[in-house]
Amino acid sequence: MRARFSKTAFPPHVSRRGHRALSFALTAGLAACVGGAALAAPPAPVADDAPVHQDSIVAVINGTVLTRRDVDNRGRLFALSSGLNVSDEVMARLRPQIVRQLIDERLRQQEMLSRHINVPPEQIAASIADIEHRNGMPQNALRDRLAQDGISLTTLIDQIRVQLGWTQVLREEMGSRGRTTAAEIAQREEALRHEDGKPQYMISEIFVPVDDPRHTENELKFTETVIQELRNGAPFPIVAAQFSQNQSALDGGMMGWVQEDSLDPQVVAVVRQMPIGAISNPIRVAGGFVIATLEGRRTVGHQMGTVLSLRQAFLPFTTQLNPQNPTEQQRATLQQATQLSSSAHSCDDLEAANRKYGEKRPSNPGELVLERINPQMQQVLAGLSAGKASRPLVSTEGIEVLMVCGRQQKNFAQQTPSEIADQLLNERVEQTSRQLNRDLHRRAVIEMRSKA
Repeated sequence: MRARFSKTAFPPHVSRRGHRALSFALTAGLAACVGGAALAAPPAPVADDAPVHQDSIVAVINGTVLTRRDVDNRGRLFALSSGLNVSDEVMARLRPQIVRQLIDERLRQQEMLSRHINVPPEQIAASIADIEHRNGMPQNALRDRLAQDGISLTTLIDQIRVQLGWTQVLREEMGSRGRTTAAEIAQREEALRHEDGKPQYMISEIFVPVDDPRHTENELKFTETVIQELRNGAPFPIVAAQFSQNQSALDGGMMGWVQEDSLDPQVVAVVRQMPIGAISNPIRVAGGFVIATLEGRRTVGHQMGTVLSLRQAFLPFTTQLNPQNPTEQQRATLQQATQLSSSAHSCDDLEAANRKYGEKRPSNPGELVLERINPQMQQVLAGLSAGKASRPLVSTEGIEVLMVCGRQQKNFAQQTPSEIADQLLNERVEQTSRQLNRDLHRRAVIEMRSKA
């Protein structure tokens, strides 16, 4: 399977993917802290026959302990961020994979330390602020929500530190392979020309690795449990971020548009038949199981659409509109909007009008794809000639007048050189991450102490 990674995968500070990974999954004000077990100083050792409690040692990874408290934190975070009432029985089935993931986190943290990679506190603080900003939360609201749910802020900080630090590890590991050449892009473009007319799929994935191909019972049980929670309503991006072992987990499992030859044959056989939005059954692939959801399909080289360049003027109401009893101000605003609709003859005219009425909404809303907007607005814009203002569009907050400045036909299935470079880099990042994970496990001394 292929992961997605920003073409600026290895910036001096934090990648765009890193920011997305810290903001896409906030459900009810939580989720960027997906699964972060606090990496505090190790507790004192306990005897093997000690009663089970939160500080019981579950595993020792190269001398670093993993406790039952860590595992419980991860489980609570999953329940909180998914918004589901996860039963004790379900949580028990999730625990073995939670333990595995926390072991992986410890190994990644140790690799960061061995390479002297330090994530500055300012970068972590900026990431937390970005989470709050992207989700419309006031400053410190995330800290307050974590405290309300009984989760230490350290849990969030340490999770962010590992996510950002692992990105830097991969940057070092890849070296010069972190850049694509013009020749490589041209070679992929030629390959895509031969794919013309073949299907592409917009897929998100969760990859569950299998340690021993001869014994897959635990991993299969875990995969089936995750699928059931997804079908019960758990958000796919949150579950992927917490449980998937591919780099695509940083994007909530999103792989983007992929061709069939970029997918495992077993996955291809399933997605060819899947309806949009469905959650697959467990798909056995080399190295583990895949859970896939299909978000769209198209044909390589053939997805035409109409791109509109717009301008808008918004005339606000001072109070919310009651259609049965409009105020004098609202009646006057409608007259002004009607006059503007007949007198504006250019996009500059509409921009000037929007400034006159306080620019409560931006004059330029950005390019819109006609086929992707709601049917009512499609009907308004489809027959609107360039340079002609729309009729007044009334809402409870005010009245909007639109104008099409330009329109063009665009083939959305045609990948740009920049998108191809992203795809090539994504594939290398995934390969590097998997290989390094295998190496870390092979070199590690992991002692399992007790059941979580």
